[in-house]
Amino acid sequence: MSFICVRNVWQQYDDQVVLEGLNLDVAEGEFCTLVGASGCGKSTFLRLLLGQETPSRGLITLDGETLRD
Repeated sequence: MSFICVRNVWQQYDDQVVLEGLNLDVAEGEFCTLVGASGCGKSTFLRLLLGQETPSRGLITLDGETLRD
């Protein structure tokens, strides 16, 4: 079972799609990095993981619990 599980996550602001169909599994204790060009959605994704925003579509779970606004 993944500690962090991201399934088909989309983030959209009005007609601007920022994240599209993101899937990710991170095991407990696993180290990962998030790398990408400016404007590719890194900060948006981190806000979703922190629970500061709710995805437009999809599901994020942390240790089996669904993150909600």
